[in-house]
Amino acid sequence: VQLQASGGGLVQAGGSLRLSCTASGRAFSTYVMGWFRQAPGKEREFVAAISWSVGNTYYADSVKGRFTISRDNADNTVYPQMNSLIPENTAVYYCAYKVGGSPRMDRRLYTSWGQGTEVTVSS
Repeated sequence: VQLQASGGGLVQAGGSLRLSCTASGRAFSTYVMGWFRQAPGKEREFVAAISWSVGNTYYADSVKGRFTISRDNADNTVYPQMNSLIPENTAVYYCAYKVGGSPRMDRRLYTSWGQGTEVTVSS
């Protein structure tokens, strides 16, 4: 599976961004699309994930209530809508793919990764 992420950019604190990630290639019948982020000098951390077939979602505590992840089955694209952004959300955001139907936050379970899209939140 190949992943193409886009939608990053510069936004002021309190603003919103919607990222997207389109999957291509052969995928298993049940899989999960996740998003992670990596700030400078920090480890890559889980943000959100969605199971493709059922649509179950899972969020990191730090983004609950502000981020919403959704998918469009027709064009194999997943969209994290990020609202009420804060400077601490500045990072490179990566989409990722894992086999199986349960959204998980462990990045070691994800086998394919997109190239990353940079999000900068100014104060």
